[in-house]
Amino acid sequence: MTKQEKANEIQQILDKLYPTTPIPLDHKDPYTLLIAVLLSAQCTDVRVNQVTPHLFAKADNPTEMIKLEVEEIKAIIRPCGLSPRKSKAISELSHIILNEHDGVVPQSFEALEELPGVGHKTASVVMAQAFGIPAMPIDTHIHRLAYRWTLSTGKNVVKTEKDLKKLFPKESWNKLHLQIIFFGREYCPARGHDPLGCPICSKYGRKSLL
Repeated sequence: MTKQEKANEIQQILDKLYPTTPIPLDHKDPYTLLIAVLLSAQCTDVRVNQVTPHLFAKADNPTEMIKLEVEEIKAIIRPCGLSPRKSKAISELSHIILNEHDGVVPQSFEALEELPGVGHKTASVVMAQAFGIPAMPIDTHIHRLAYRWTLSTGKNVVKTEKDLKKLFPKESWNKLHLQIIFFGREYCPARGHDPLGCPICSKYGRKSLL
C-alpha cells in the first residue's frame, strides 16, 4: 500500500467517525477565537473554555481589552498557565489590531504571525476556523499521530505540515485537523495507548509501536 492509499483510507475512517467537527474553543468572532487559541498553548481546551467567559465578560474586543491592565488580564487567565507571557501578548496584540488593522483581526498568515504570542500554528487555526481559509494547523497531537501512522517522518512540525498537505485534498484540511485531534483524544492518546485496539494504528501504524 502506498502512503497516498493509506492516507485515503485513514481519511475515510475519520470521515465516518467524525462527520461533523465542532470547533472545541468557545468563541463568537475572530478576535475571541484568536485570544482563545493563544490561551490554549500548553493548556487544555476545557480549561480555556472555563477561563474565557470571565475574560470576555470584561473585554471581548480589542477596544475594551486595552482598557484592562496587564495584571488584571494575568489574574483572570492564570489557570491557563504561562499567564505573564500570555497576558502581555493579549494586551500588545490588541493595541496592534486597533492601531494597524482598524480593530479587525487580519486575514493573512503574515499579519497574524507578526502579532505578539501568535505563531504559525495559532495563525493557522484562526485562518481555518475563523475565516475558512485552508490551513493545516499542526499541534503536538497531530504531529505525533502523523508519525504513528507513517504519514510523516516526525522530524518537526514544519515537515509534518508539508507531508500532510501533500497527502490530503486542500478542501479537507480545515476539517481534517480537527478530526485528527478528536481521534487522538478518543482512540490514540499520548500515554496509555493501545495500538492494537486503535482503529487506525492497528491497521496502518508503525510496526515498532505494535
